Amino acid sequence: MKPPMVKQNGFWLALSLVLVVLSSIVASAVQTSGYTITVKDMSWETSSGESMSALLYKPNGVSADHKAPAIIVAHGWWNNKEMQDANYVELARRGYVVISIDMYGHGDSDYLTNSDVTLGGTGMYDAVKLAAALPYVDTAKIGISGHSNGARAANFTVALDNATAKQLVAAVFLVDNDPVYTDAANKNKYFNMYGSRDTGLVADQYDEFFFRSYSAQGVPLTPPRDYIGTPNAQSFLHYGADPTKITDARDAGTFYTDGGSIRVVYTPAQTHPWGTISKGTVADQVDFWQKAFGAPTPIESGTQIWQVKEAFTALGLIGFAIFLLAFARSLLGTRAFAGLKLESPLTVSANSRKGLAWFWAAMVVSALVSGISYVIMSQTPWIQGIAFNITPTIFTQGAVFFIALWAAINGVAAIVVMTISYLLFGRKNGLNLRTLGLLPGWKKFFHGIGLGALTVAAAYGIVFFFSWLLHTDFRFWVIAVKDFGPDKLWIALLYVPFFLVYFLANSVAINVFNHFTLRGKEWLNTLVLAIVNALAPIVLVVVQYVTFFITGNPIPGFGGIFSIWLFPVIIILAGAAVLSRKLYRVTGNPYIGGFIMAAVVTLVAVTNTLTVNY
Repeated sequence: MKPPMVKQNGFWLALSLVLVVLSSIVASAVQTSGYTITVKDMSWETSSGESMSALLYKPNGVSADHKAPAIIVAHGWWNNKEMQDANYVELARRGYVVISIDMYGHGDSDYLTNSDVTLGGTGMYDAVKLAAALPYVDTAKIGISGHSNGARAANFTVALDNATAKQLVAAVFLVDNDPVYTDAANKNKYFNMYGSRDTGLVADQYDEFFFRSYSAQGVPLTPPRDYIGTPNAQSFLHYGADPTKITDARDAGTFYTDGGSIRVVYTPAQTHPWGTISKGTVADQVDFWQKAFGAPTPIESGTQIWQVKEAFTALGLIGFAIFLLAFARSLLGTRAFAGLKLESPLTVSANSRKGLAWFWAAMVVSALVSGISYVIMSQTPWIQGIAFNITPTIFTQGAVFFIALWAAINGVAAIVVMTISYLLFGRKNGLNLRTLGLLPGWKKFFHGIGLGALTVAAAYGIVFFFSWLLHTDFRFWVIAVKDFGPDKLWIALLYVPFFLVYFLANSVAINVFNHFTLRGKEWLNTLVLAIVNALAPIVLVVVQYVTFFITGNPIPGFGGIFSIWLFPVIIILAGAAVLSRKLYRVTGNPYIGGFIMAAVVTLVAVTNTLTVNY
């Protein structure tokens, strides 16, 4: 008869597999609209001489005899083609051919060269040319849309299209980035770069980056929630007219056609990153394209199914996390890794009053160091230079460098706190570092690393399998586990040492130095540690957006991108405490959970960002 722990782990392992399988099947069914849409994962050499990756969504009824409009959609900076899933699901099921691209430097496309960020419209115009060559595309109805820097790519694309003898782009829908209002080649006079193209815009009222008016000295004059009344917005809605000569004020949400084409601006009360997951913005997108091109398969814009895909890919993300823990524990039942399993659980007892004082003091210090170091880094010029890929270094993924460096700083701080705690309290109160696993010996240390590596490989094997079979991955909003090319493994080697410093130190702190009960309950201790792990990012995000909603602007000096980067970090840090604690309970080895988290976080980071060559 199997011990209860073995039976329980078997249940969790089975559940994790059920969740990832169910997630992939349902996500596939939704994105193909019940398998009435063919999905192709493409890669080709573009006219710019670069390799581009994209997902092609082709409704089954489309052919050379029954052509359909085509829409190219693009993600924002530091993202990838799957981030446009809400749009490609809803547009494809309405009969449009949709191409969702990895812009150059992102996903599986060739790396971006920082000396030419406009190359091929950052890849979008190269995708337009591909669409125009497809026999089943109505070349009179090719549209482009992008979120954030994907919208900037759309602006680059319009400029490139304007310079050609035969223009290919018929309509443009920009999400969360300003249109081009003035002509730099003509003394910055207001003009209509979009010409006769139907053009729409989503301008979020709480956009962290765009839709502000500035003085000649660069001082912000209006927050984004006042955008619709600004000269820029009114010029856009008046087809590039000089604002000083405009006599009527135009409103948000109204389609204007007096200039010979559509102009519309939507101003939802939402933030910049929410634009990728907003039902309202997806509805605005659908309404625009149905007005501009007509819908081959008319469906009311509020009738949306992409949320089902998002819910099930989130379920798959949960299944992936459970698998990491359950599979690692199941390996302890094999001959190869049985030596890592504890013969009996470590004794856990309630802490003393003095011990609790040290515990809470360490928690406060850790949270303060985490929050203060993050703010200082966000305002340090040389770090910003690397983070935004301005300064040439070996760290070609600047955003990952920023988070990895911050992690390492906090890892070192944790080591300092633990050392002080041990010297002043632990050593005098019977804290045995060898018994508690801090010094397991080199053989057990590397044995544990081997178990962790096999666990991560198995988990990603599942990711690659479903990506190949059903073109799905595991994600929710700003956090995603997806497949990747071998080049990302080499890039990961640059950053994994930073993450190892943090996650190994964090696991040691959680398990060796804080392995006791609170109010007689070990789970309460784990919960507190999970919350404290993520406390500083939570506080920074809350303070940022409370300030934003009250004043109309983010905290001065604390750029919006720095709070956005913390969204996935909150989930990851809380999860790290739970995973490392549960593995420690059965192995007494704090390094296994730390290694697994470092490896997974590194892979997630380097496969969902921008890579720049210098």
